[in-house]
Formats: sequence, structure tokens, C-alpha cells
Amino acid sequence: MATFTLPKNSKIGQGQTFKAAPGANRTKEFKVYRWNPDDGANPHIDIYELDLDKVGPMVLDALIYIKNEVDPTLTFRRSCREGICGSCSMNIDGTNTLACLKAHDEVNGAVRIYPLPHMAVVKDLVPDLSQAYAQLRSIEPWLKSDTPPPPDAERLQSKEERAALDGMWECILCFCCTTSCPSYWWNGDRYLGPAVLLQAYRWIADSRDEYTGDRLDALEDPYKLYRCHTIMNCTKTCPKGLNPAKAIGEIKQLLVDRKG
Repeated sequence: MATFTLPKNSKIGQGQTFKAAPGANRTKEFKVYRWNPDDGANPHIDIYELDLDKVGPMVLDALIYIKNEVDPTLTFRRSCREGICGSCSMNIDGTNTLACLKAHDEVNGAVRIYPLPHMAVVKDLVPDLSQAYAQLRSIEPWLKSDTPPPPDAERLQSKEERAALDGMWECILCFCCTTSCPSYWWNGDRYLGPAVLLQAYRWIADSRDEYTGDRLDALEDPYKLYRCHTIMNCTKTCPKGLNPAKAIGEIKQLLVDRKG
């Protein structure tokens, strides 16, 4: 049987352990992935034992406490703390989610925190999203219309036309879905991934947009769209409860329908 091992510089080692202060009655361990590109060392896992009486209920509260009170070198993204901005997306207890929406008491035992999988890491829990945002720009996620808007008015939609966008406009581009997709892991250089394809369908479905044909032309590609094999990881992991797989299926159906 063949044996495969990670390259030496990819093996994750054991880092430091930070114990809670004496007298803490309720403690929990947080095992956090650490990697600093400037020190030349391998990635490692630091263990932080926190006094839960001093920490808020969410994993993000714990990370902020660690940075403010225990270890200021810890690096992660965060902004709104309300599940709106998507900045604090990471892999927690084996699932891609938002740290601000994940309660640490939902995890039995130690809380394992890693950056989003299969993305280059900038530092610690910060993934490099440059490629994902470049792919987002490629689908031109803005309204395209040759018809000028009404003077002094909005481009109006019926209630039914507006309802067609539900389940798509709520996407916050956290990329939890994209980084949970095996097809994106293996073909991320060419496959657009669930988050970007959801955004693509959001504009295809918009009654005010007049470039549906061009948008479909741009997606009719064996890699950009058809690398999706309906594995459904994207829908299962979305922290906003959206269904990227359904949007991808709708795009495929439109391409079939227009061929008659």
C-alpha cells in the first residue's frame, strides 16, 4: 500500500499552551492554528485555556479575548460581529462558518479553529481571498442595462420579480461555501465556485438586468460552471442558510432551455 506524507514544511506542530488564571471555575480549551510567514517556522497549534466567566458566548468573543488579554500576536479578520460582513469566516470544529455566529458552548470539548480550508494563508486565521475576489469581478456583479433609468425614479420591479432574488441577495461573500467544495479544492483556478456562481445567478435572475444572454454565454464553460457535481457541501455549510447548489442548478437549466 502506498504511503503519502505531507511535505516537511507543511506538517503542523504543537505550539504554546496558555493556561487560565488560577481560580477559574469554568474553563475551555481553544486550539488555534498559527502560522507566521515571517519566522520561517512550520504551522503549529496553540492552546488557550480560557475562563468562560470572562469571555462572551461566541467563538469570535473568545478570539478577541485571546488577542486583547492573552496573546496580541494572534491574527484574524472580524468586523461587524453580527453575521453581516462575512469577515470572520473560518473552520470551527470541522465546519466552515462565521466565528461571530458560532457559540463555543455548541462544541463538546476543545474548540478547534483553523482558517478556511484549501486557501493560501496570509497569517494565522487569515486566508488569501485574492483569487476568489478576482473570480467575483469576472462575472460583473452589477446591474447592466442599455435602457436608461426613468428620470427621477428607480428601476421598478413587481413584488414577484423582487421575490425572485430572495435567497441570493443575502449572500455576504464569506466564502464558507466555496472553500467547502471539493470541486473548488481541485479546480479553483478555473471553477468559479458556489459563492461566485450564486452571485452570477443573482444578476441573471434580476428583471432589471438586460445582459442575461451575455452572462450565460460567459458561464457556458466545462470548468467555470460544470465542475459543480452537486455535492451539496456548499448548501450544508452556508452560515446564512442559503442554497448555492440550487442557484447553480438554475443556471444549468437556463443553458439547457435556451438550446431548445
